[in-house]
Amino acid sequence: MKKIEAIVRHFKLEDVKNGLTEQGIHGMTVCEVRGYGRQKGHTEIYRGTEYAVDFVPKVKIEVVCTDANLQIVIDTILQTAQTGQIGDGKIFVTDLSNAVRIRTGESGEEAI
Repeated sequence: MKKIEAIVRHFKLEDVKNGLTEQGIHGMTVCEVRGYGRQKGHTEIYRGTEYAVDFVPKVKIEVVCTDANLQIVIDTILQTAQTGQIGDGKIFVTDLSNAVRIRTGESGEEAI
């Protein structure tokens, strides 16, 4: 099993969700995050004063899948979240040793 964490732009969340659903991948966790990388934030003017916004708001999507579905999930996120501009985000993949469904007690791939 693998855990995929994707940091994407806010307005791409619905596209990613719909793309994964079309591929038969159901279930994800989403949270709003803030960070910076090469994009390095931006400046804004508020009440006539300019200030720097160092941390750019993004969305983090977490998906747990089988090893067989890993490439499908990665490809779908790449196709649906990409704009070609700096700040499109990143995808991180980690090995997952186990998962347990609380309701039934199922573990491993049966739990996802």
